[in-house]
Amino acid sequence: MKIAIGNDHVAVDYKNQIMEYIQDKYGYEIINYGTDSVERYNYPEAGKKVAEVVSSGKVDRGILICGTGVGIGISANKIKGIRCVTCSEPYSAKLSRQHNDTNVLSFGARVVGIELAKMIVDEWLTAEYEGGRHQVRLDMISDIEKDN
Repeated sequence: MKIAIGNDHVAVDYKNQIMEYIQDKYGYEIINYGTDSVERYNYPEAGKKVAEVVSSGKVDRGILICGTGVGIGISANKIKGIRCVTCSEPYSAKLSRQHNDTNVLSFGARVVGIELAKMIVDEWLTAEYEGGRHQVRLDMISDIEKDN
């Protein structure tokens, strides 16, 4: 699996730890679209970059990290085909994959501790989309996206 990761200046350390964690545990290829500097960096730039490569199919999924995970996630969701979930706990991450087939995960470096962030990532990476009754709703979401 190929995963894009993006972050702002607040989340440089978290990004590095999450990249190392995923590579060590899963062996996935991680492509860094975030900043490596603690100088101010606008999170919408990272959100857009990661969402575009996920939407285009260049990578399988994306992970975004900023102070809260909210702004960067909102930015990603502006790109057609992106279903980004902002999570502060593992259960929602798991269900977002199972029920909503989310393709981007965001969380906040100022909101969750690094060990909780790893649990969120684990649940999100290992959960599989269940399809079935959930596909009807995803199709409805896609129709909304097409109309706007």
